[in-house]
Amino acid sequence: MHRDSSRRPVTDVPPEDGIGRESETGEKTQQGDLIALIEEAMPRLSKGQKQIARFIVNHYEKAAYMTASALGAEVGVSESTVVRFSTELGFSGYPELQAQIRETVRVSLTSVQRIHAANHRMEEKEVLDRILMQDAENVRSTLEHIDREAFERAVDMILGAKNIYILGMRSSAVLAQFMSYYFELLFDNVRLIHPAGGSEIFEHLMKVREDDVFVAISFPRYTTGIVNATEYASKRGAGVVAITDSVTSPLAAHADVTLIARSDMASFVDSLVAPLSLINAIVAYIGRKKQAEVTETLDRLEQVWKEYHVYTK
Repeated sequence: MHRDSSRRPVTDVPPEDGIGRESETGEKTQQGDLIALIEEAMPRLSKGQKQIARFIVNHYEKAAYMTASALGAEVGVSESTVVRFSTELGFSGYPELQAQIRETVRVSLTSVQRIHAANHRMEEKEVLDRILMQDAENVRSTLEHIDREAFERAVDMILGAKNIYILGMRSSAVLAQFMSYYFELLFDNVRLIHPAGGSEIFEHLMKVREDDVFVAISFPRYTTGIVNATEYASKRGAGVVAITDSVTSPLAAHADVTLIARSDMASFVDSLVAPLSLINAIVAYIGRKKQAEVTETLDRLEQVWKEYHVYTK
C-alpha cells in the first residue's frame, strides 16, 4: 500500500460542534487553547467580562454545563454580558463558547475532576437516565456526521492490507479487542498489539510495511504511546486508519483516514458506545463484502462448536 504524502488525510468533520473555531488567520483553535485565549483577551475585557473570564478559567468544569443566564447569575452579571463576552472572544455566541469549554473539559480533566464535574451537574436519581440518553445521543450524532466516503475508504484499505495491526490503549483496549475478535473470523492476517509499556509497542510494529494497515483507536485522554505508535506506522509507510473523537485528535495528524465517533464525557467513565457501534458497522460491512468466505468459515466453526459443546443447548 503506497501512501501519497502530498494529500491530506480523509476525515469526517462534525459541523455542529462549534469546536475548533477559526481565527482571523484561518487557523483553528485547538483543544486546550481556550484558557490561553481568555487570558490573552483579559486586558481588553470589561469589569463584568473579566469576572466571567476568571470563573471559566478557575471553574471550567462547572461552566461547561451552565446556561448563559446561570453563568451570569453565578458571577453577578447579566445574561447579555455573557453573550457579549462570547463574541468578544471571537465566538458566534455563547453556545459556541460553551462547546469549546466542554471540549476543554473533555480532553483535559483528570479522573477525579471528571467525577466532581459529573456530580455537580447530575443528581443521583438522574444517573441512569442521563447516561443512557447521552450514549444514545452520541450514537445519533455519530451517524448524522459520519463521512460515508471515509468509511468506505477505511474498509477498502483494510480489505486490501497484507497485515492488519490493531492498537487501543487503556479503556480503548476493549474496542481493539472487540475489533480483533471479529476480524480474526474474517482474515488470517490480524495482529492485535498488547502493549505492556515502554518500547514493546514498537517491537510489535517493527515489521510493519507499506502494504499493511494500522488501525489506531483512541479517545480522550489520549495516551502518548498510541500517538507515537501511529506516527511510527505512518512513517513506515503503512496505511493508517484512526478511530477517534475529533479531527483535532493527535491521531488524525498521522492518519490516511480518520473516522469520528462521539465520546462525550458523562462521568469519570469513558463513553465508548458510539465507537463500539462504529466498529460493529465496519465489521458487518466487511463481512458483507466477504460473504461467501465468511459463510464457509462460520459453517466450519459451527461444526467445531457443536462437536466440542462450546455453547449450551
